[in-house]
Parts: sequence; C-alpha cells; structure tokens
Amino acid sequence: MTERWLPAWGLTSVALGGASLIVPLYVVELGGTAASLGFLFATGSFVGVPGALVFGNLADRTGKRRVFVVVAMIVTAATMATIPLVDSIPLVVAANALLWLGFAAAIPVLTLLVVAGEPEDRWSTLIAHLNKYQGVGWALGLALGFVVIAGGSRLVDPITAQRYFFVACAGSAGVGLLLGVRRLPPDPRPGRDASPRRLRQRVRQAARFNIRGAAFPFTPARFDARDLHPRTFLDRFTPQLATYFGAVFLVFTGFGVFFAPLPAYLSGEGYSASEIFALYLVLNVGAAVFYGRAAELAGKHDVIRVHMSGLLARGIALPVVGLSGVALGATSIGLGAVGLVFVVIGLTWAVIAVTAATLVTRLSPAAIRGEALGVYGALVAVGGGVGGLFGGWLAGIGFVVAFGVAGGLVVVGTGVVAVLSRQQAAARVHDVDTAIQ
Repeated sequence: MTERWLPAWGLTSVALGGASLIVPLYVVELGGTAASLGFLFATGSFVGVPGALVFGNLADRTGKRRVFVVVAMIVTAATMATIPLVDSIPLVVAANALLWLGFAAAIPVLTLLVVAGEPEDRWSTLIAHLNKYQGVGWALGLALGFVVIAGGSRLVDPITAQRYFFVACAGSAGVGLLLGVRRLPPDPRPGRDASPRRLRQRVRQAARFNIRGAAFPFTPARFDARDLHPRTFLDRFTPQLATYFGAVFLVFTGFGVFFAPLPAYLSGEGYSASEIFALYLVLNVGAAVFYGRAAELAGKHDVIRVHMSGLLARGIALPVVGLSGVALGATSIGLGAVGLVFVVIGLTWAVIAVTAATLVTRLSPAAIRGEALGVYGALVAVGGGVGGLFGGWLAGIGFVVAFGVAGGLVVVGTGVVAVLSRQQAAARVHDVDTAIQ
C-alpha cells in the first residue's frame, strides 16, 4: 500500500526542492535586497515550528491523515503557480510562508500515514523509505531547476526563465496531487491506529535528517512547545544536555546568517541562476552521498570529536565562499573554487546531522529522549530563523562580514561542544577514581 502513494509525495518534494532556491532567486530578480532574503528565510523557518505542532496534534486528535497531506499538495501546487504571476516582494514572502507552512503541516502527518495499518516491526523501514523519497525529490527539484533555467535563459530573459521553472514545479506538484488523491490510503479505523508512544520512539530511531537540511531550515517532525519553556531545561534536562543545546542554537544561527543572503551574494557576483542551482545541487548531493560514510566515522571514532570536526570544517568553509568570490569573481575558476567549497559544506552537513542525533540521544536520560530530540529540532528551526534575520541585516554592511560572522558563530558553537567534551572526559576520570577507591 505504501509504495503506491510515496511517488506522489516524491513529485511534491521535487516542487519543494525547486522552491527552496527559485523563490529567493525570484525575489532577487524583483529587486529584493539581502534583508528581503533574510526575512524570506526567517518566515520559512519560523512557520515550521507551530505548523508541525498544530497540525500534528490535530491529526492525532481527529484521526485524519489524508486531508492534511492533500491540502499540503494543493498548497504546493497553488503557490508555485501563483508566485510567478505577482511582482510584489511582500506577496512573494507571504506565499512562501504559506508554502512552508503546508510542508511543515504535512511532515508529521506523513509519518503517521506511512505506518498506518503496518506491523510495528516495519515502521522504521517505512519511515526511512519516506525520507528517501523526500530527499531524492528535493535533489531532483534542484537538478530540474538547473536544466530548465539553463535552457530557458538561451531563449528568454532570466526572470521569464525563472517563471518557466515555477510552472514546471507547479506541474510536478499538480501531478503529485492527482496521484495522491487516487493512491493515498484511507484513514485508519478507530482502534487500529499506531500507538503514539511507540511511534514516537520509532520516529526518533528511523527518521534521518535528509538533505533538505543542508541549506534550508530544518522542520521538526514532532515536538511539544512546552519543551521550549526555560523551566523545562532546568527541571528535565541535564547540565550537559543544556550546554549542547546552547551550542546547537549558536551553530544553526550561524547557518541561517550564511544561507539567507547567499542567493543575493552569488547573483551579485555575476553567477547566473542556472549556475546557482548547480552549486546548491552539488551541496545537497554531497550531503546525500556522505551520510553512510559519516555514520561509519561516528561508529569508529569518538562521536563528539567527529561532530566537532564537522562543525569546525563548516565554520571555516562559510567565510571562504565570500573570500573566493571576492578574489576570483564569476569566472570559470571562481565557479570551480566555490563549487568545491559547496561540496565541503554539503559533506559537513552529513557529519553534523548524523552525529547531532547521536549526541542528543546519548546526553539525554532515557525517559526524556523524545522530548530532547524534539527540542533539538525546534532549536534548529528557531536558530535558522533568527540567523536569517541577522544575516540579512549584516549583508547590508557587507557579505564578507555576514559570512565571517556566520563562520564565527559556528566556531564559537564548536568551542562550546569542546567544553562539553572536556566535562565528559573529567566526569569519566572522576568515575574511574571513585570506582578504584
């Protein structure tokens, strides 16, 4: 049953992957500034948290699944068809927020839908399969953008070529909608739904951070807003876990500072829209192909050191993008150099994503691991939103300044993780001494 409808969501993911870059580029073509992109990025991030919470809870309470997924597909197709018809940046920002609200609403519901009526021993496999379709669709959306815009730019002006791509994305989402309406399974009958507690456990085990997080604010699958209350940190989370959450917020704020104004920077340096799509594609593909290797590294070596290595490498790579553009410009050599840095940024995302989930799990007492992973996802989204606003403002001073601050925040976050590592090492020595005594 699941295999029949997953391609429908895969086609919708193609449109979402394309939207993640074409909307910022379209804002730039309309005359938007880096501050406009910061606001665009931030709103796309912030709507994810309440969207996942509200609609996930509604799905739990009503037992409905199909309607939320179908509505998300409708919103995706409608917004991608509407945006190229408007030339007002505020309207584009509003449509973009609606698009990602629909996406955020669908993610937790899709998780429930994919396991509906299936035996519990298949849940992890099915959730992983869902993530695979989403990730592949996202990458294909970027690849489609490169093909359509590169070909269209030879025939028409850049903004018209971009509008052609919006139509292509709307078409993909529209086909996904038609397929989904025909193939999405009916909602489970009362009493046959999955156990919420066991499902949350399996979601945490099987849900991998797919490639959309490499250059886009992460959307938490499920969390409780009460977990973000300061009293929760004091009453429920250990000092080490709270320390790591501080590092998470710093790091993902840095990522937001970098990625929010990045399309404006690349466009201003003279890169064409198709070249920018190619750069984002190699970043995402680099992340996707390195997940397995990242997991192997985390298994063979100290996970916190592997995590720190990924963070530090990314913190150094972010400002290098700005320096490469200044030094080499939009030449063939410049494009190649920036492309190599983008590959590094993608590889480091695979390391960070895999090891972060492991770290949160290890630092959390068993009774609150689900809450801790939910808070991690929420902090990532909020940090990305704050960073987007901050990055848009900093870029008004200078892109090199913005990218330098982005790298600095990631390096400082890495330092916080290093302090945590030393605390853990000291605690282990203390435990050994106590055992000997």
